Amino acid sequence: MKPTIGFIGLGIMGRLMAENLIEAGYSLTVFDVAAAAIEPLVERGAAPAESCADVARASDVVIAMVTNSEAAEEVALGSRGVIAGAHKDLVFIDMSSCAPATAIKIATQLAKVGVGCLDAPVSGGELGAQQAILSIMVGGPEEVLNQVRPVLQAMGKTITLCGPHGAGQIVKACNQIQVALSLVGLAEALVLGAKAGVDPAIILKVLSGGYAQTRVMDVRGPKIIAGDFKPGGTVAFQNKDLGIALETADKLNVPLPGAALAHQLYSALLAAGRGGLDPSAVITVLEDLAGVKARTKTPPSA
Repeated sequence: MKPTIGFIGLGIMGRLMAENLIEAGYSLTVFDVAAAAIEPLVERGAAPAESCADVARASDVVIAMVTNSEAAEEVALGSRGVIAGAHKDLVFIDMSSCAPATAIKIATQLAKVGVGCLDAPVSGGELGAQQAILSIMVGGPEEVLNQVRPVLQAMGKTITLCGPHGAGQIVKACNQIQVALSLVGLAEALVLGAKAGVDPAIILKVLSGGYAQTRVMDVRGPKIIAGDFKPGGTVAFQNKDLGIALETADKLNVPLPGAALAHQLYSALLAAGRGGLDPSAVITVLEDLAGVKARTKTPPSA
C-alpha cells in the first residue's frame, strides 16, 4: 500500500507538488497558514488539517514546503508542529530552502521522538514542479531516502543523496549561487547589447546557440525580453537563499564575491518594491542604472 502523505505549505511550488502526489495516487492531508490555499487541494480529494501536528498524526510521511528557516523550524518543532504529532515510523521531509544548521537541528530533535528526517530542497522552479521534473537534493540517511524514494519520484526527476543531514541545503545554496549569477550575467549581456542598439532577441538567439547557453537562459530568456516577470520563484526567496549561502560561507571562511554582488542586486530589487517578481527581474535594476530597456518587439525565435 502507498503511504499516506501530509503536505504543509501550499504556495506556488507546494501546491503543484501536492497535486502531483494526488495524481500519483497518494492520499493527502494538507495544511497551510493561509486557509484559502488548502481549498484547491481539498477539491481534489485531500483532507484538511488544523495544524502541523494534526497532519503528522494522520500521515506516514510529512512533507514541508515553507518560506524560510524560521517557518521550517516552527513547522517541525513548534508547539503545534510535527513533533507534537509524532508517532512510530513517521518520516519528515523538509523540501523548503533553509539554513543547513536549521536542517541539522530539526533532524536532531525529531530523532529523539523516533522520526526519520530528510532535508530535500528542490531546483526547477514552477515549471519543474508543474511537470514533476524537479531536481531534489537530499541530506540524511540513505535508508530513509530509500524508504520514501517513490514519494519523491512523484515530484522530481533527479533525486540525489548529497550527504548527511544539512548536505541537501548546502547543495541548494550552491545551486542558488549558480542560478543567481547566470541571471545576472544574462541581464548584463542584454542590457549592454540593448544600450548599443542591438535587438535583445538577436542577442538571446546567438547566446542560446553557443557556449553561453544555460538552462536558465532557455527557460527565462524569452520571458525577460518580453518583460514577463510573473514569478516561478520570487526575488524575496532568491535573496533569502543567497543570504543563506553567504552566511554559510562566512562560517567556513569561503569568499563568495559573485554571490555577494548578486545579493546586493536582489536587495536593491526588494528596496524597489519588486520582491514578488521572478528572480529574472534582476535585469530591471541594471536597466534602471543604464537608462535602457532590454525588451524587444521581435519574436524570440526570429
